Amino acid sequence: MKSGIISTCLIVLLTCTAMAQKSYPTMGKIVYEDPAFEKLLSKDAKIEVLASGFDWSEGPVWVKDGGYLLFSDVPKNKIYKWDEKEGLTIFFEPSGYTGSGVYSDEPGSNGLIIDNKGRLVSCEHGDRRVSAMPLNGTRKITLADNFEGKRFNSPNDVVQHSNGDYYFTDPPYGLMKKHEDPTREIPQFGVYRIHKDGKVTMQVSDLSRPNGLAFSPDGKTLYVAQSDPEKSIWMAYPLDVNGNAGKGKLIYDATPMGKRGMAGLPDGLKIDKDGNLWSSGPGGMLIISPAGKLLGRIEMGELTSNCAWGNDGTTLYMTVDGYVCRIKTNTKGAGW
Repeated sequence: MKSGIISTCLIVLLTCTAMAQKSYPTMGKIVYEDPAFEKLLSKDAKIEVLASGFDWSEGPVWVKDGGYLLFSDVPKNKIYKWDEKEGLTIFFEPSGYTGSGVYSDEPGSNGLIIDNKGRLVSCEHGDRRVSAMPLNGTRKITLADNFEGKRFNSPNDVVQHSNGDYYFTDPPYGLMKKHEDPTREIPQFGVYRIHKDGKVTMQVSDLSRPNGLAFSPDGKTLYVAQSDPEKSIWMAYPLDVNGNAGKGKLIYDATPMGKRGMAGLPDGLKIDKDGNLWSSGPGGMLIISPAGKLLGRIEMGELTSNCAWGNDGTTLYMTVDGYVCRIKTNTKGAGW
């Protein structure tokens, strides 16, 4: 009788464990460009596909207080939520364009972050602004929608410095006719800063297509990815004691990779605890040391847009065209 009870309990335990360990399809492969990359990503690491069917997935962010992922589908004007238990649900819509009719082929939100107040901060293409919203609310407030009285082009990606200021990029991708759109009011595609008092300043004005951005672990360097096929680069800008960007330095040039036929451009990026850049680019994800050395790549076979650290900080979530994927790493995101 006692043996039967133990056997029954063991069967139940194994069944529950099997149910908890969901199996996901995999895709892509890992390419080691430098031996140091093996310390960051094991050779048996699997790239899991968590969800699919999106027009263009972007801007992933992990919500620590809740344990779930949020991300944008820019063309569909929606923000989705994914978690291990419930899978995929719609979190918020419209995410970036609240007007009527067709605005452009990318009207929705793009980059997302959770700020130091626990709010969801969104870069909105259609409404041409950076907004903030409580995670349990429906009303957004505008953090910034213009520079010196002129409307932004289409805010793309955003980060928040430890001092509370926001930095974001403003390329033309959300406009109907992109860089030739007649509604453009600002000639530059700038990198901007929203100060704590609401003032907006342009920090970088000479990039042709600024896109993803991130801070070094110590907050003293701002990295910016440029999604220009003629100059696919990552730049590093030192920040002075007041948070203003100085003269930029080239970190890595992936233009030759694109010229060789590797699809994709520098886009969203995140930093690990040692200062390495994990960024979408030609072929998928590129992992670049702070010194500008290519350590390795995660080849996805699809255009890759962005990434975010999640779970305990060791899992990298990736938005890959119509997919959302993840991979377990041997490092941890900066600030975890």
